[in-house]
Amino acid sequence: MIAGLVTELGPWSWWIVGLVFLGLEILIPGVFLLWIGLAAIVVGALSFAFWGTTLWGWQLQFLIFAVLAIGLALLGRRLSGSNAESDQPMLNRRVEGLVGRTATLEEPITNGKGRIRLDDTTWIVQGPDLPAGARVRITTAQAGSLTVERA
Repeated sequence: MIAGLVTELGPWSWWIVGLVFLGLEILIPGVFLLWIGLAAIVVGALSFAFWGTTLWGWQLQFLIFAVLAIGLALLGRRLSGSNAESDQPMLNRRVEGLVGRTATLEEPITNGKGRIRLDDTTWIVQGPDLPAGARVRITTAQAGSLTVERA
């Protein structure tokens, strides 16, 4: 069925597929279908040049389309800068963003446990025994547990 459709429409079948993907890109945001549509249009352009040759069968066309679609999608991802560094890398990792900050002990650290207040939150901390009011620096933060040392 696919081979018959490709044969009947000729090189225009790839142009139609490419335009459908580009149209879907408008409806479904994400800049992914754009690259698949461009791959189909490139195969359509190649089809105009090679349509009458025996080598240019539908299997080769689909193979070139698949390679181009994957290649263009990877290239587009690299060019779009989707892996760019954030200006706020700790935005969704609040606890990890506390490392290096200093605070005053609200409750003394006894038997290795105490409390500090940072901004509007009280945190349970672990560290050496220190009296209330001592300045401490957060050294590690793991799974909501803060470790401190004297600042």
